[in-house]
Amino acid sequence: MLDANMKQQLQKYLGNLREPIELVASLGEDQKSAETRELLEEIAGLHDKVSASFDGSDDRRPSFIIRRASDAERWVRFAGVPMGHEFTSLVLALLWAGGHPPKVSEEVLQQIADLEGDFAFEMYFSLSCHNCPDVVQALTLMALTNPRITATLVEGGAFQDEVEARNVMAVPAVFLNGEPFANGKMDVEEILAKIDTNAEARAAQKLEGKEPFEVLVVGGGPAGASGAIYTSRKGFRTGIAAERFGGQVLDTMGIENFISVPYTEGPKLAAQLEAHVAEYDIDVMNLQKAEKLIPAKKPGGMHEVVFANGASLRARSLILSTGARWRNLGVPGEFEYRNRGVAYCPHCDGPLFKGKRVAVIGGGNSGVEAAIDLANIVGHVTLIEFDSKLRADQVLQDKLRSMKNVDILVSAQTTEITGDDERVNGLVYKNRESGEEKTVELEGVFVQIGLVPNTEWLKDSGLELSKFGEIVIDGKAATNIPGIYAAGDATTVPYKQIIIAMGEGSKAALSAFDYLIRNESTDEIAQAA
Repeated sequence: MLDANMKQQLQKYLGNLREPIELVASLGEDQKSAETRELLEEIAGLHDKVSASFDGSDDRRPSFIIRRASDAERWVRFAGVPMGHEFTSLVLALLWAGGHPPKVSEEVLQQIADLEGDFAFEMYFSLSCHNCPDVVQALTLMALTNPRITATLVEGGAFQDEVEARNVMAVPAVFLNGEPFANGKMDVEEILAKIDTNAEARAAQKLEGKEPFEVLVVGGGPAGASGAIYTSRKGFRTGIAAERFGGQVLDTMGIENFISVPYTEGPKLAAQLEAHVAEYDIDVMNLQKAEKLIPAKKPGGMHEVVFANGASLRARSLILSTGARWRNLGVPGEFEYRNRGVAYCPHCDGPLFKGKRVAVIGGGNSGVEAAIDLANIVGHVTLIEFDSKLRADQVLQDKLRSMKNVDILVSAQTTEITGDDERVNGLVYKNRESGEEKTVELEGVFVQIGLVPNTEWLKDSGLELSKFGEIVIDGKAATNIPGIYAAGDATTVPYKQIIIAMGEGSKAALSAFDYLIRNESTDEIAQAA
């Protein structure tokens, strides 16, 4: 199962074990069970503090638990073979079970330990899902920290009947105590916020106690991280308030146009952004959704941002970098069948549609790339484009047209996504030239039609927005309100690209620096501080 390089790396990691751990497997007679046995025997053979047994009694086969030999009440179970993107999760589970400390704050660990109640998590992942490892690792950490929390992590491809019986059509998919809990990427703090009833009140209290910032960045994507680093380097007291640090980059798979880096992946880049920000004295406040902007009454005054938990932060200058999200189709059936056949991430959810018929809506680069990826997994792909021609780069179009299990429909307007009340079973589109409506029978629809700026919270603030909802900025990233700057996909800057967002964040920071040194603090600020 493990090549020589992986064995060497794993053996090095296992040297960090402080206590013996046990791997207890429940196996059948199938090929996956044989692979699981081979994997566990190889792991046990790499270190004398690891033992493997094969007398487990779990109904899911193959599956295995990881636990500390001296504490059988704290365990995590993997069902299937956690390779691919989940191999790192497996390594971390081994280390944490063996007493190696996780890179999580003591505050978070204490919050997990203090949870009251019993929490039985089941989570479904695919080996190609780049959003799944964070959820797998979060649940693993919680299960190995609090004995009243259990986590069973299921590789959907190995348990296809179970996946279909529970209508899991998008990963990561989490169930709590047998009921649907959440879909999509989450870290441990986000999970805690959902199950810890006092978390929001504590977060609001902590936020309210913050002193005013000289620069507050709202949004934690590439633009926000870049802006914060630049203003912190200038010596200004800087904070980042983000709904999700990393932003949309976390949902991006292959990145091949980040100059000087031939290839990287979104989650890896987001982790590098977070690590770079941590090198500076920047106050990062994650899981904070902005809901209202109250601009200063005059230059040099205090701007205020109100958050969903009711708390607010103040700052002399702001950099707004709240990014964008995937655009919805807005047709009947889209909302009703979301995560039940309607999906937005082909890398994450594609394996769940193996051998099935799916549609991709959108003929730009994202749509064509999604169709190419899916064509290698599913039975058939129908690409549907509203325009009279595809808009993707020609090299992508050529690749798509070379694939035998792909149909391309142009001048086609999707009007409805249909289903049987349980899951998607088709799609209706109108030929824009003839007006004729047609139905395509399929099991999945992947929507790839562009972005919507996350700016709804700014509509009554006096900040100028374009007809598309983008923050209007000038060549220096300045908005129409003195002291407020904006950067990235939420703005009118053309070409929504990671590298452009980073440059715009730096530009906004330099403009904020110029503003702060040219505008003295008003009495309002002095009194507030």
